[in-house]
Amino acid sequence: MRLRLCSFPTFALAALAATAALSGCSTTPAGSQPQLMLVANDEKQSWNDAGAVILGAPGRDTLQVIDIGTDPLAPRSLVTLPLDNTIAGPPTNLAITADQKLALVANSVNVVEEGGVRKQVPDNRLFVIDLTATPPKVIDTVAVGKQPSGLSINRAGTLALVANRADNSISVLRIAGQKVSLIDTVAMGESVSHVRFTPDGRRALASKFPNHKIALLDIDGEKVTYNKVDLAAGLWPYNVDVTPDGKLALTADNGNSGASDGQIDTVSVIDLEATPPRVIDKVVVGDGPEGLAVSPTGKFAVAVLLRGSNSAKNAYFYNRNGSVVALKIDGKKVTRGNEVEVRGLPEGAVFSADGKYLYVGNFIDQDITILRVDGDTLVNTGKSFGLAGHPASMRGRVTH
Repeated sequence: MRLRLCSFPTFALAALAATAALSGCSTTPAGSQPQLMLVANDEKQSWNDAGAVILGAPGRDTLQVIDIGTDPLAPRSLVTLPLDNTIAGPPTNLAITADQKLALVANSVNVVEEGGVRKQVPDNRLFVIDLTATPPKVIDTVAVGKQPSGLSINRAGTLALVANRADNSISVLRIAGQKVSLIDTVAMGESVSHVRFTPDGRRALASKFPNHKIALLDIDGEKVTYNKVDLAAGLWPYNVDVTPDGKLALTADNGNSGASDGQIDTVSVIDLEATPPRVIDKVVVGDGPEGLAVSPTGKFAVAVLLRGSNSAKNAYFYNRNGSVVALKIDGKKVTRGNEVEVRGLPEGAVFSADGKYLYVGNFIDQDITILRVDGDTLVNTGKSFGLAGHPASMRGRVTH
């Protein structure tokens, strides 16, 4: 289903800004440019009051392509595609190339029914989406490893890496225009939840979730090598991100295998300029950091806290809403800033291209909270954006 924007005729995404200007429908400042964001909605999983997972029937998941650039305070859904997706994995199982022409979305698990009981089983599908089509559409499905989860595309838009949790591996994919091909599989020896390129594309970091480590990968052209170099992060590092200058990496140390537990958790700071790279600090952030994002400015980052928002309602650490913690980056020093409450079970977080706004997906409430970055402080704008379903993951285009 394609959603109409004002009274615009059919258009290609690449021409969105020009079309809006010609239509007279846009009220945004002159010169504003489209910035695409993907939101994957999982309509199968929920939780009861005791915090137990409830699995619904498959077939209702969707992917939304949203423009957050033309008017940052009034995002617009451009299209809603039926597409399998799941919250069972970090909120980074999708990515957009820097030129906003192509998107990749992994589906980590499927829900199946056996003997009248529903359960989750690993999938191996990676969907390729043409964002220049009118409307955007799925153009290919690539088989990767089992339970593909966090993934990244390099800044050049020529290579992608996918962390396969059930296969203990990382898939290497070549991107040539609209053609995406699996060219190699790198054995990691244990489960990995996410993998992230450095801005120069010569290295990547993979979160070895169960063993509390970050693995370093070396990249030479299309050759990706794991030389068994691991860094000791905090407990259960779920996500990892890198600053635009490539000097620092941050990890979201979830603390409890993807869930809250009432304990205080950390963000680990990795010095990528050191020889060898090493963890140089751990910043205390709160209970259950899962989502993590570094601003395109390189001076700011955020950790998204679950805060028990999908836990049993009688748990001492239960909170109706999650929150977002600001992190100031000054050289190699990362400092905790203020904390802003959002809504139920926040997962993904995406910065605007200029770093002035932050979009946080609230799974339980089926919406996005819009925050503003004011210097080193996060401010709730009081604005939100309703979605077609429950946002399990979110990602913007590659900026660094």
